[in-house]
Amino acid sequence: MTNVPDLPNADVAASDIRLVTVPSDAPPVRVDRLLVDRTGLSRSYLQKLIAAGRLTTDGVALKANAIVGPGAELRLEIPPPEPAELRAEPDIAVVVIHEDDDLLLVNKPSGLVVHPAAGHDSGTLVNALLGRADATEYGGIAGVRRPGIVHRLDRDTSGLLMVAKNDRAQASLMGQLKARRVKKTYLALVQGSVAAPTGRIEAPIGRDRRQRTRMGVVADGRPSVTGYRVRRRYEGWTLLELDLITGRTHQIRVHLEAIGHPVAGDPVYGTGRSRRGPEGLHRLFLHAWRLELTSPSSGDLIRAVAPLPDDLIGILVGLGGVPNDIGPASGERGTEAPAR
Repeated sequence: MTNVPDLPNADVAASDIRLVTVPSDAPPVRVDRLLVDRTGLSRSYLQKLIAAGRLTTDGVALKANAIVGPGAELRLEIPPPEPAELRAEPDIAVVVIHEDDDLLLVNKPSGLVVHPAAGHDSGTLVNALLGRADATEYGGIAGVRRPGIVHRLDRDTSGLLMVAKNDRAQASLMGQLKARRVKKTYLALVQGSVAAPTGRIEAPIGRDRRQRTRMGVVADGRPSVTGYRVRRRYEGWTLLELDLITGRTHQIRVHLEAIGHPVAGDPVYGTGRSRRGPEGLHRLFLHAWRLELTSPSSGDLIRAVAPLPDDLIGILVGLGGVPNDIGPASGERGTEAPAR
């Protein structure tokens, strides 16, 4: 334990104070691990707060590796979130399918990068979210007033993406993803005629040993599972509905290429005809269509649908038609009370 450093009074006044009491029947535990479970904050952010002397017990600061036992009373001071250093770009449109106090479900267009990276610090979905008129509603992610991206879509994939507004929501959504309680359903047009009407692809995915910029099915890769159902067969192509059971990088694209049915328009995993796609296709035919998750606050079931974009609808029309529940009129959103 160390003495509490002096902190500016104004900062303390504006801070969020969390009081945590260790249950009387709890075993001794590292304080940072305890607070991850009790506060919803990330461990790295908590350790930063603790290092700054913002966690105390009886007025004495604790270290992150301190062991606390039953009955210990902890006081954690969380300073106001700082403004994001990223540029806000209100000119980039954001299509919101669902919004509440905890999260946004947005419909990302193909071609839009989700998160800034080295050499690409503008023109992303995060920049667009910061540019929304009500962007100040973001309660803070790891101490910064910014949207929390809990999963990603490839640049060329369109469709639904979850965005947390605060640390608690982010922790809840990440926990649901880890426990595989978020149902993510995609639509993809693939080359060839997929024989089985339904199927399950179980093949480990890791970095391709020959081309390090690609992923591939490799023996020592991470376990990966994709389910599929045939929605319609066309001459030379099949429309699939896919359940992303695990969430590996490029998983759907890698799995479908591995079974001999690469996604139409895929410039990385496709070759020849599959890479070109049907006439008129100018992008990857992969769309994050449906999401089902639990509200971080209410526990209600949230269901959302992002209709297939017009350009992909046009491709299916040209091939022979669109299943009734996939067209532009099929978009829906809503919440349901949890099952009793």
